[in-house]
Amino acid sequence: MARRGGMTRQLACCCFLVAALALACGVALGATAPRNPGPPKTPPKSSLQTFKFPKSGGKRLYSISCKKERGKPLCVMTCPAKCPNECLASCSYCMSFCLCDIFPGTSCGDPRFTGGDGNTFYFHGKKDQDFCIVSDKDLHINAHFIGNHNPAVRRSFTWIQAIGVSFGGHRLFIGARKAAQWDADEDHIDIMLDGETVDVETFKGALWVSKALPNLSVTRTDNLNAVTVELDGVFSINANAVPITDEDSQIHNYGKTERDSLVHLDLGFKFHALTKAVDGVLGQTYQPDYVSKVDIGAKMPIMGGAPKYLSSTLFSTDCAVSKFTGNNVAGPVVTFAS
Repeated sequence: MARRGGMTRQLACCCFLVAALALACGVALGATAPRNPGPPKTPPKSSLQTFKFPKSGGKRLYSISCKKERGKPLCVMTCPAKCPNECLASCSYCMSFCLCDIFPGTSCGDPRFTGGDGNTFYFHGKKDQDFCIVSDKDLHINAHFIGNHNPAVRRSFTWIQAIGVSFGGHRLFIGARKAAQWDADEDHIDIMLDGETVDVETFKGALWVSKALPNLSVTRTDNLNAVTVELDGVFSINANAVPITDEDSQIHNYGKTERDSLVHLDLGFKFHALTKAVDGVLGQTYQPDYVSKVDIGAKMPIMGGAPKYLSSTLFSTDCAVSKFTGNNVAGPVVTFAS
């Protein structure tokens, strides 16, 4: 928790943030109330940074100090203990949190989504297939799933390796590069716009702005493997490339082998201009009258109906629930290593 001012100021700040998010994101309260509304959420325009936990004497240090801004006191925050090895922080609002625990619009791990209605659910999809997760009049986002079958538990596990974003006649690719062994000193994120590689310098805070589309930018939130991609007034996407560790595999029976570290994306979406008709695995949860069909009270709430979200390719807009009517230009075919 941040140490700035007294308890009264903290409560006032939290109330302001909740109100700001509701107004900015247009998240309506559906008939199904969230089981766990979670902590206050950062405003859409809040600048986020990724902080890794340094070690001191074998213990992790969670304290974060922000640079003093003119007219403002020094902000000192504490990363939540439940974050595995890093957290996101907003120095503007002196708040820190785990990406996968706070945002409506997140997708993490063996895809666990938090919808616009605040409810959390799983959508497993299928290995080596593409599914539309958001489909609206002028915006369409597909996700490419990778997977691993563990015969010992007779179950297949899936993760999101890449997303394909179609908008305004453009195609944006954000993907996690496959690696047999994870190397934290190597960048595993690939980004392409209309088939052209986007090169962002490898230091925290590095900024790339598209010459062809000046309102599209990419910012590194860490030196490597963590970026924010923003189309001003339309969306902001936080993407972190992460592996499945040996510890993860042992705990969850993922069946990870030495041939593949199962690098995937943990994602956080913010949308600023969705219509009431938006659909898709995640998109539908932003509909004003959306009522979840998922058993939210279950230990592992699962959204079914995978066939209606299936797309033929990463940039196809042909899923059964597609609402996209924009110009989806032809472009290079994205292939994935098996």
